Amino acid sequence: MIIAVTTFTLPKPITLDEARTIFLSTAPKYRGVQGLLRKHYVLSEDGSTAGGVYLWNSRAEAEAMYTESWRAFVREKYGTDPVVTYFESPVVVDNVAQEVLAGE
Repeated sequence: MIIAVTTFTLPKPITLDEARTIFLSTAPKYRGVQGLLRKHYVLSEDGSTAGGVYLWNSRAEAEAMYTESWRAFVREKYGTDPVVTYFESPVVVDNVAQEVLAGE
């Protein structure tokens, strides 16, 4: 499994309520995406940095998401370019589902 962390510095800080409204407007875009297991939207405490933490089945499926079209969407929505960082995730503990997942 792969974790992708996306971050972008906002042109001006936003509040948690503003972030929630914006994130809820984009959340449907990520439903049913091939290979995406989970996405967490994130906002820094000072409201100046936002992004997402994504859990993917594979790096190839993650890379299929972060196209130039996706980058343009982020640029248009948030006024800044995103940065994507990848991490291997060999084991995931899911306390909600009460399971431990191990990648191959």
